[in-house]
Amino acid sequence: PTNLCAFSLAGVGGNSVEKKIYVHLNYTVPCVRLLNATHQIGCQSSLSGNVGVLHVLESEDNLDWVLKSGPNPPYLVILESPLFTRSIMMKLKNGSRRVAGVVVVAPNANPLEAFSPHTTCPNENSGVYSEDYDPALAHCNVTVWNPFGNGLAYEEFDFPIFSLKDDNDTHVIRQCYMEHNRAVNGSTPQYPLCAMQLYSHMLHNFVRNKIYLKFINSNQKMVCDPLGDYNVWASTRPINNTAKGHKMWESVVIAAARLDSRSFFFDIAPGADSGVSGFVTLLAAAHALRNATQEAPPNRTILYAFFQGETFDYIGSSRMVYDMQNNQFAVDLDNVHSVLEIGQVGLHTESKLWLHSDPVSRKNSSVLFQVRKLIENLQSAAGGLNISMDEPSVSQPLPPSSFQRFLRARPIPGVVLEDHQSAFSNRFYESMYDNAEYLNISYPPNMTPEEQLEFVTDTAKALTEVATMVAKALYMQAGGSEPQLSSIKADAQIVTRLLYGFLVRSNNSWFQQLIPSDLMSHLGKPTNFYVGVTQQSSEPTLLVQHLLANLTGSTVNITQENCQNQREDENDKENKHMYYYMWVQGAAPPNSTQREGFCIRSTVRLSKALSPAFDMREYTSKDYSTWTESRWKSIKGRIFLVASHDLEMLTLGVGIAVLLTSLLLTYVISSKADMLFSSGREPTNATY
Repeated sequence: PTNLCAFSLAGVGGNSVEKKIYVHLNYTVPCVRLLNATHQIGCQSSLSGNVGVLHVLESEDNLDWVLKSGPNPPYLVILESPLFTRSIMMKLKNGSRRVAGVVVVAPNANPLEAFSPHTTCPNENSGVYSEDYDPALAHCNVTVWNPFGNGLAYEEFDFPIFSLKDDNDTHVIRQCYMEHNRAVNGSTPQYPLCAMQLYSHMLHNFVRNKIYLKFINSNQKMVCDPLGDYNVWASTRPINNTAKGHKMWESVVIAAARLDSRSFFFDIAPGADSGVSGFVTLLAAAHALRNATQEAPPNRTILYAFFQGETFDYIGSSRMVYDMQNNQFAVDLDNVHSVLEIGQVGLHTESKLWLHSDPVSRKNSSVLFQVRKLIENLQSAAGGLNISMDEPSVSQPLPPSSFQRFLRARPIPGVVLEDHQSAFSNRFYESMYDNAEYLNISYPPNMTPEEQLEFVTDTAKALTEVATMVAKALYMQAGGSEPQLSSIKADAQIVTRLLYGFLVRSNNSWFQQLIPSDLMSHLGKPTNFYVGVTQQSSEPTLLVQHLLANLTGSTVNITQENCQNQREDENDKENKHMYYYMWVQGAAPPNSTQREGFCIRSTVRLSKALSPAFDMREYTSKDYSTWTESRWKSIKGRIFLVASHDLEMLTLGVGIAVLLTSLLLTYVISSKADMLFSSGREPTNATY
């Protein structure tokens, strides 16, 4: 396009030509391209970015302008969030020759209507309920878990789709559209028109089945990376992590929660109910159990497991089960006594929670006995708390949960704790609206960030009750002594800080004290819980690792050098097998800016959350996740004014004519140079 000029409303500064032509957009978050062995989903732009004339969609009826009657295609469509529906997006997808891209304006408040871009049956083909396990329970035949799921996040779009905050950028876009592009009384808008360019080119386009995945383990240029991260785990009793595999006389109760979430846009995944409510409850329960498990250790070890990548076919839990089966983990499946998983627990109405178990494995009498025992422990632990519990019908399968991957390996007793009886209570499952506002986390006006950090919200109080109940139930399940139960109580102050840190602002004074100085750059506003690729640990993983260590470990008085070298002194060769040491920066004393760091000794470890399919090179595996993310170079958007096609052609024609004329003149002048530039030379033999 021929770019005419910048518009004064943008207020751009600087002297460069580019700054006078383009207005660059801030805080653009794209939908990215994801691929597995059978599907390609997500969005991307062309190599040079997609350019289109701006059109602000005012209603679904207004789509005809974009798809049929508008005279200046392709259009780049601006959607307010209520119009970001499956109906509209599929119409735009089917008319993609006239659509250059879509920008969704993220609202400042959650919508009233339910919205979930996930499917109605999450992880349908990667859980335990297959045709082989029980055909009647496969494919969500009994319960549609996510009835509001519209599946948009699993569609493929041939144009870029970005999210923009409703701020100055969107004001500029609307004003530019109103001044240049809006058709008034049916008239055709006159040039120059306001246009936008979106860059989100992914380095890879899908080639069916095996071919694209061969790049991952070849020497060719990488075009996509496996999704994955690290699981975080810890135990109430030290377990030798160097000697992998079965541990004699060790019996383990696994307490699990998932860490990750997602939404349609890769960098906005708050996961408040879908993930945060569960793992915050488990962190608080682990803290509540610290003293009791040290003063009166139960017969069994409680193993806390925080799984990454569960959204994408249970990456983290399937990897832990695989490692247990192949002697690559600190314990094996024979050591596992039972499992208690904390799922979505942030929206329990009337203080009611639901205890889900598997109807198929319960047919085994020993499994049924242990499941009943675990349920009795949970119900007993709720005594004296403002919580009631119930079980769904005996024929209902488990909801989507990490525990399903353990059941795929063998019948193991277990219960999944949820805030819903059948279909999810969460109306915004795996969407950008599953946030702090949705969990009713709010603060009185005029509070400073530090005051908000310490303010105990009603949500924090409710989850503290759940954490207390979970902690007591785990202690009983592990065979702990009854006199200790009265001392097990979750701390509401810890819970409210955790919720504030993960859902409002991770860059707060409490989080800062509990991490090493080199992780300070990871702290920001609300945490993004999208799992990402395996190149590095994500912010949620690093934060949960350090928080769990501080909440369950103890401070040891050793030097920073010894701490970082995993030893208590120069002669210590053994403790590194049983404990993990981490140096955290601590708090600054009053009237000082110098922090006083200290060493934490804990049993917290990281283990791979990478699908076994990539280690085994089974890139078409039906047993394990094969999800990858396409690489990209730049993500950006900009707006400018564009001239009419006729003017562009005229400008091009004039340019070509000037070029040809200059070439002709250059040729003529060059061929006549001797004549044109000769001067009256004197003979060389002239004498003076």
